[in-house]
Amino acid sequence: MYDWRRMSPAEREAALAARKANRQPWHGPPHEDWGERPYHLSAACYEHAPIIGVSPERMAACERELLDVLAQHAEGIHSWCLLPNHYHALVDSDQVKALIAALGEFHGRTSFRWNGEDERRGRHVWHRCAERAIRSERHFWVTMNYIHHNPVHHGYVERWEDWPYSSARDFLTQIGRKEAEKIWRNYPLLDYGKGWDDAWM
Repeated sequence: MYDWRRMSPAEREAALAARKANRQPWHGPPHEDWGERPYHLSAACYEHAPIIGVSPERMAACERELLDVLAQHAEGIHSWCLLPNHYHALVDSDQVKALIAALGEFHGRTSFRWNGEDERRGRHVWHRCAERAIRSERHFWVTMNYIHHNPVHHGYVERWEDWPYSSARDFLTQIGRKEAEKIWRNYPLLDYGKGWDDAWM
């Protein structure tokens, strides 16, 4: 639904009618619980505005709070990355809808706090949280690479370990650069994320 503003009135009406007919949320994908498994979670600031990245202090505080929410509501955190306008996490969960609800509360708290700090009461800060169930070992490792590579992909740094708001540095320390390079070669990104990850199931 990011294309909403570019749709014609007829296209908007058709899109909403289809979502209503399927009992889906009007402006976002439905949350589905696939049971206990890894999930790729992601959320972006509304229209990808760099609201998180206003300052290093806000980035660091958001990182701490996000990781705290994940630690409380997920069974394990495999990888994560926070950027100035969005985040990704690869986690284990057996109740993903409850985890999504907790992240929604996190979004509400941070929205209220940041809008007060920025004197922007009423500003729309977050655009929902999306989850994607991991379907295979290949899907898992490509997602891991995608998350750790995200700051490089967006041009913030040249190497994974140079981005401070990510699990990449710990990942490289734990498995070693040689093994990380092997995983990168064996599970390349290719077009991952471009139709979301349907091709990686």
